[in-house]
Amino acid sequence: MTLDREALQTSWNRTRGHLDAARGQLTGLPNIDLSATLEFLEHNELGLAFDCLVDLGDDLNLPLNFWQHLDRAARDMRLYSDALRKSHLTAADLCRRHLAAASEQE
Repeated sequence: MTLDREALQTSWNRTRGHLDAARGQLTGLPNIDLSATLEFLEHNELGLAFDCLVDLGDDLNLPLNFWQHLDRAARDMRLYSDALRKSHLTAADLCRRHLAAASEQE
């Protein structure tokens, strides 16, 4: 089954919106370099941008909203089902853990 180009573009735009919203919460934080994330977004490498954002946010105490945006992006890209086939911890796995932890704090 192939998606038509318009549906694919709509999906990319929705996913990018979630990634941009998460990235916006990191903007202006000290010692956070978003240049790699921006480059991946410019080249429509959404999965790599997701990985960067999870990595950047991993050691920060970010609000639930940050992780919710990344969760929506992961769902759009079907990263959770892909993570089930990996024997190692993925960015999607880390996103789920942080989402759960942030949900408990709120």
